[in-house]
Amino acid sequence: MKLKMNWNCDGWSFIDVLWAFLALSFLVALCFHKALPHLLGKYQSCRLIVIFQDLIRYGKTKSLKRDTWLVVFDVPKRWFWHFYAISAGWNSILLFFYTKTIIYHQTYPTWLTGLLGILTGAPSNHSHVPQLSTLLVQLLLCIHSLRRLQECLCVSVFSNGVIHLAQYIFGLCYYITIGLTVLCIDRHGKGTGNLPSQLEWFHVAGCVLFIGASLLQHHSMILLAKLRTGQSGKVESLAHRVPVGGWFELVSCPHYFAELLIYISLGLVFGGLSLTWWLVVFYVSFNQALAAQLCHELYTSRFKSYPKHRKAFIPFLL
Repeated sequence: MKLKMNWNCDGWSFIDVLWAFLALSFLVALCFHKALPHLLGKYQSCRLIVIFQDLIRYGKTKSLKRDTWLVVFDVPKRWFWHFYAISAGWNSILLFFYTKTIIYHQTYPTWLTGLLGILTGAPSNHSHVPQLSTLLVQLLLCIHSLRRLQECLCVSVFSNGVIHLAQYIFGLCYYITIGLTVLCIDRHGKGTGNLPSQLEWFHVAGCVLFIGASLLQHHSMILLAKLRTGQSGKVESLAHRVPVGGWFELVSCPHYFAELLIYISLGLVFGGLSLTWWLVVFYVSFNQALAAQLCHELYTSRFKSYPKHRKAFIPFLL
């Protein structure tokens, strides 16, 4: 038995257009930011550019001169844990609904069926065979969210950094949408047989990559936390220092690179044939590349002895 996913490029669904729009938006933002140094000085203080910079920066990269009215929209960066709490809870609910369709052959609640219909433009298929890929991706998303929640609450040492209110709201919406996206892909998928018979090599490869990328990200978060803690584990300083060790010797932000690998691994679990999920991967790559570029620029400008061989995001490339 082979699991076949629908790659329909002729008529994109709403969810495809949404992810394509987000990916394109962050690609444009990344390119525009790279072009900013080449603009004339008088344009650097333009109100629109100031707002743009305020919207793309957060945490330590937000340490630039800002108008007082912009500070009104600040919320603490430590609220990042809200994202993963919402993600863990929401994806667990969706996993529960999907599991019920497998065990009890029940349909989704009416509100969820209607929402998926809007996002995919495809009618509900009550005879649809449950897919191992969907179940695995939902499980892995829950694991990822729970791990990141634990890191935010127990590992990371947050300073008084802030994020924009718009970034906060966007983050909450993102983690709700990503779970729905998995079910949207499932609605277009075609599978036969019971779940064990659907097991393929790409399920194993995707899970292995997911574990490796998760370990890389977790180790990177530990190294970042150690920059602010002593041998006893107590916080000694909230100052920003040059991260060392692990993959920090190759890139400024290995935790962002690991995030990209995690989403690529989920794409492999889907068999590598879901256009919708690869649009998600494109979005994640441009989003994380922008964040990594901002961090890299901060390190190179603040620390004169910062290693010149380090890239910002992808080892040896970017």
